[in-house]
Amino acid sequence: MEDQSSAFSSRVQFVSSPPQPEQSSLWRISRSEERAPFPIPGLAADILHMRVKEGSKIRNLLRFATARMQGEGKDSSATGVRQVVFTGLGRGITKTITCVEILKRKVTGLHQVSRLCYMTVNEVWESTLQEVESITVERTVPAICILLSKDPLDPQELGYQPPQTFSIPAEEAERCGDLLRTAGRPSSLHTAKRLCLDDWTRCPPKTYKV
Repeated sequence: MEDQSSAFSSRVQFVSSPPQPEQSSLWRISRSEERAPFPIPGLAADILHMRVKEGSKIRNLLRFATARMQGEGKDSSATGVRQVVFTGLGRGITKTITCVEILKRKVTGLHQVSRLCYMTVNEVWESTLQEVESITVERTVPAICILLSKDPLDPQELGYQPPQTFSIPAEEAERCGDLLRTAGRPSSLHTAKRLCLDDWTRCPPKTYKV
């Protein structure tokens, strides 16, 4: 048994960068991430955790998270929650931020705390060629952790953002109101055309060549 384990370890190389795409004879057989605690202190052990990966579907993540935050679970066990934490690393960071911003518009009044950190990812690559040894890649990649809460959070907490109100500017609201008030007048069509023409003059539409 000792001879077999030593023989296997001699065929393993530890490198800090993944194989290049042109090395087609290598393929990844396993990938593991460091199970580190959340960088945000004070989180409950049973908090709703949404792990966003590079291949995750934003639509599926938001459907589940929105239903839980609004207390609209399909069964009795899926009760509503008041906090949710999104985590993503590497190429999944951008998708994580997108999910958070969309959820903040679906569920208003959410307090936010964001933290950046680093995580260790281990990958094992093997080759179809017997003379090529197995490669174990250990990488340190950036990660993000975002907490959304219905309950107030400490404003002095690092990375805190208060609830946002999404509304149209006052000038645009006034212009829309003027347009609606003139809808019943005989000259409403002329007024609507004039308002649209003014908007087009200040910000003409883009034209695309086919």
